[in-house]
Amino acid sequence: MDSIGIFDSGLGGLTVVREVRALLPRENLLYLGDTARVPYGGRSRETIARYAWEDANFLVHQGIKILVVACNSAASAGLDKLKQHFKLPIISVIEPGARAAVRTTKNKKIGVIGTRATINSSAYLTALNQLDESVEVSQVPCPLFVSLVEEGWENHAVARQVASEYLAPLKAARIDTLILGCTHYPMLEKTIREVMGKQVTLINSAREVASVIKDTMEHENISNTEVTNGVIKYFVSDAPERFVEVGERFMGQKIQPVEQVKLINQTLYPNHNHK
Repeated sequence: MDSIGIFDSGLGGLTVVREVRALLPRENLLYLGDTARVPYGGRSRETIARYAWEDANFLVHQGIKILVVACNSAASAGLDKLKQHFKLPIISVIEPGARAAVRTTKNKKIGVIGTRATINSSAYLTALNQLDESVEVSQVPCPLFVSLVEEGWENHAVARQVASEYLAPLKAARIDTLILGCTHYPMLEKTIREVMGKQVTLINSAREVASVIKDTMEHENISNTEVTNGVIKYFVSDAPERFVEVGERFMGQKIQPVEQVKLINQTLYPNHNHK
């Protein structure tokens, strides 16, 4: 069964699954949430890159035809290594979001919000500057957003207060386009839109990724031509009950079955040397 493989550090990548499912209903999807080691955002670049390799390696061994790195932290730290090692199309959330932002901005002032690891990596800044050197990029880490979403508080007054604090520098920078640089953040879209105002366009990277997957599979001639809808299978590395409870809010539907798996031992990570 050739499937689209999607991985994330936990639940956030389900926003990508939801968008891919809506755009490509015939495709079979395999989703891996590394819930035993979530969150990735506060860890070292080396550790995140190793986790990303282990996640990708697991999915590749399930027989996937395309790999989607739905975790911004993993993409910013480990994408180059994945592309060197695995010989199949690999898509991350970073480049599609950056391209959409450059297409959208009118005043060349773009904001990026994400985990500390994503912001510190400057992955979006690099991608945006490669696309258009003239854009001004303002970046802000928003670490509390993930916890708010997983508690179901995305539309709570607390979320609005936290968002107001985090986003104040971006309002001061007069951005007109804001990249939601973490796959949890689309769940906060309503609150972020209220804080930033209608004049700021929000870029949902999950939605952009789905379009790139569709285009890539058509180009590679690997689209599923079956008439029936595909299936979604979920894997987690810990606590499937919690994953189901929160994940069903992300997906807006039941997400059974969920299988708990053990990821490949870190000693198999290629060329991994401590410095």
